[in-house]
Amino acid sequence: MSDVTRAKDGRPVHHWRRDVIELAALFTAVAVADAVANMVGHGPDGPALLVISALALIATAGFHVWWSRRHGHAPPRLDTGARPPGAVGQAGPSGTGLPAGVAETAGGVATTLWRMRTTVRDEPGSLAALCTALAGQRVDILSLQTHPLAEGTVDEFLLRAPGHVAAGDITRVISQAGGGDTWIERADAHDLVDAPTRVLGLATRTALDSAELPLALRQLLGRCTIRSLPAGKVGDESVPEEGALEDTVLRLRAPEGGLITVERAYLPFTPTEFARARALVELDTRLGPRIPQGQDLLTLPEGNAITVHRADTSDLRAARAMHERCSARTLRMRYHGPFGDADRYLDHLLSPRFGRTLAVRTASGRIVGLGHLLWDGDETEVALIVEDAWQRRGIGGELLGRLVAMAVEAGCESVYAVTQSANTGMVAAMRGLGLPLDYQIEEGTLVITARLDATPVGSGLPYDGSQERAHELPRD
Repeated sequence: MSDVTRAKDGRPVHHWRRDVIELAALFTAVAVADAVANMVGHGPDGPALLVISALALIATAGFHVWWSRRHGHAPPRLDTGARPPGAVGQAGPSGTGLPAGVAETAGGVATTLWRMRTTVRDEPGSLAALCTALAGQRVDILSLQTHPLAEGTVDEFLLRAPGHVAAGDITRVISQAGGGDTWIERADAHDLVDAPTRVLGLATRTALDSAELPLALRQLLGRCTIRSLPAGKVGDESVPEEGALEDTVLRLRAPEGGLITVERAYLPFTPTEFARARALVELDTRLGPRIPQGQDLLTLPEGNAITVHRADTSDLRAARAMHERCSARTLRMRYHGPFGDADRYLDHLLSPRFGRTLAVRTASGRIVGLGHLLWDGDETEVALIVEDAWQRRGIGGELLGRLVAMAVEAGCESVYAVTQSANTGMVAAMRGLGLPLDYQIEEGTLVITARLDATPVGSGLPYDGSQERAHELPRD
């Protein structure tokens, strides 16, 4: 049986038998020392006995050191003071089926992640009062950011609260502790990434692709509506070069000279958020127009080879040439108006500032199809056009599947297509996605919305790298 036990608080506790043994050893040592002293003092071989005693003491001390290191105060092998393996929390999704933002602690108690903002007075002790109030509700603070204001400070928390603690319970104690204008919403595992890491990731995405800027701003600032206005629109001349912050609206100069407006109705922007957004736009401006250069090589059912790649305004001439080869009916189905105005839309559609465009080229280099994924405020539109001679070959369905995959990657909740009820090809392509669809018909215009909460059609993205990839299109 071990001479060391472990108390409830984890500290080692010595057994009483060790103390008795050490006390007996002490008395024995005293008796031996007394006997040796008498022999040395009264015997003829006193010096020899003294040397022998010294050697015996050295040997005893060495044995004691060896014994204590091997069997001394070290805890038993089976008691390391660590938690059992089952008590270690899992990093990442647990697969327990709990709702988003709900986690499970080591003791099996459900917890909820919350994002909260509150405004406090800029004075010593104000933050400590909030922390004390949260501790009273057994709420753990996972991260904290501060946003200084002209009067007061906005504190942004990522919290982990017991499952039975509701949002109202948290805001009530925060209000009692001195917090004002408190806002709270559910968080998820993505919010656990610290702010510098998240900002660097968004900067990297923006540096690789001009079309990522609106998405990066949305992920940086949370739920918001982002609109891009071309240069010359009413109101952009009143915005200074450094941008403007107006409570719940940010106005920033776009790289191409237009205006980017960011609106968030439920929460005012802070100067810190404005500075981060402006830095991201300035990065995009310095790098200039750019898109990934990868492409995919596809084979049509009849054996013809085509390539799919990202397109931008450098493909404007080839896109206009495709318009000239399209019939009036095809242009009218796509642009819902006089087909003579079709070329006017291409500058906007091919700009990475307003979305992403995929182009289909033949072996001779001609563009025979275009697919657009357009950022429309909080919503996302998909649009297709395929040259008449290349229709009914699966090109439209391939483009649409890739656009939907891009939308899922960008975090969009749904996509919609505006077409005409007579456009059976577009309707069939939307149905071919295998996603839940909503239909709205008004005066011959058909709006089909696909909800992306289901798994979309699998499709390789043509911007994953510079290498070519090949596969065969299925026959319609």
